[in-house]
Amino acid sequence: MNGELLRLIDSIHRDKGIDKEIIFEGLETAFASAVRKHYELLDVPEIKIDRKTGKLITGEGVAPIDPSILGRIAAQTAKQVIIQKIKEAEGDVIFIKMETKINDILAGSVLRFERGNIIITIGKTEAFLPKSEQIPGETYRIGERIKALVVNVKKQGSKVKILLSRTHPDFVRRLFELEIPEIVDKTVEIKMIVREGGGRTKIAVASNNQKVDATGACVGVRGVRIRNIVDELGGERVDIIEWDDDLATLIKNAMKPAEVDAVELDESTKKAKVFVPGNQLALAIGKKGQNIRLVSKMAQWDIDVVSSEEDEEVTAEAAPAPEEAAPTEETPAEEPKPDASADNEETVSESDKPETPASVEPEKEPAAEAADPVTEPAESATEPTESSEEEKKEASADTEKETK
Repeated sequence: MNGELLRLIDSIHRDKGIDKEIIFEGLETAFASAVRKHYELLDVPEIKIDRKTGKLITGEGVAPIDPSILGRIAAQTAKQVIIQKIKEAEGDVIFIKMETKINDILAGSVLRFERGNIIITIGKTEAFLPKSEQIPGETYRIGERIKALVVNVKKQGSKVKILLSRTHPDFVRRLFELEIPEIVDKTVEIKMIVREGGGRTKIAVASNNQKVDATGACVGVRGVRIRNIVDELGGERVDIIEWDDDLATLIKNAMKPAEVDAVELDESTKKAKVFVPGNQLALAIGKKGQNIRLVSKMAQWDIDVVSSEEDEEVTAEAAPAPEEAAPTEETPAEEPKPDASADNEETVSESDKPETPASVEPEKEPAAEAADPVTEPAESATEPTESSEEEKKEASADTEKETK
């Protein structure tokens, strides 16, 4: 009996990973409860188990006990107490072990489904993957292998509840650490991760070695490294961007794959205005605003995306308005003069043309103009007429003198 008890304790210790001392204490409590029930004692007797021989040792005032005489009921009571103690001890062991695995990725098998939630077996432990922590669109089958991040570990009585996630940003972080050795040895550092599970992830990386390209190390040769990560994420888009301490540069890098013309920062309101080409506007905003939301999370600022072409049009219409007012007044003052003279020249030239219809109503002005050339020669003709009369008078006067 004593040897069998020690072998039983050793077997439980190996199978459950429970400390032997905890098992001894549980058995001692079980035997004390069985003795009290068998002998109908008011107080629980003190019973110890010799750690080397397995012999039961009773306290003062208690006769040596032979477990075989305790009976079936007492034995059943002892069994229940032992099972309960073992479960509590096993729960403690699991809790201590899994508590150290928080923020680590563990692999398990799908055990069953409960209202959209997935129960996963990890070793000899069951873990819980809620529907809210599953990547949208993914489907699983019983027995299928699955990886997930340990988010939290809680102990509820003798049970341990392990909460898993596949949408947490740290899930992507751990996948990068598993695939990229440069991150493990700190050559490449992950500065920040923002994510919408199943849609898009943006990860900012920086190199601590000038000879190592951070983004190139994450992508790998022909994209092998990043492809493995994307496959594990079910095809989720992953943008690897270069970290920069300058906020405007960081925002510009984070807007990828969209091209950015300029970034304006307003420190007072914590708002950034991003100017992009018109054909890049939809790409910058992303599907249902997903891209701009992730950029805002990474920068921790409000982001407004504006088309560069539209902004130029607004600026051209609004800003030069007072400046254009001056030339509009000067231009008509200078330009109409030649225009008016040209019109007058055309008018005069048309009036001078003989082709003007004279049969309808004779124009007075052309008549006056025609009279001028007639009048001038008439005046010139009058002058010689007056001079001839004077000569006649002088000739007649001379004749009269001669006659006298």
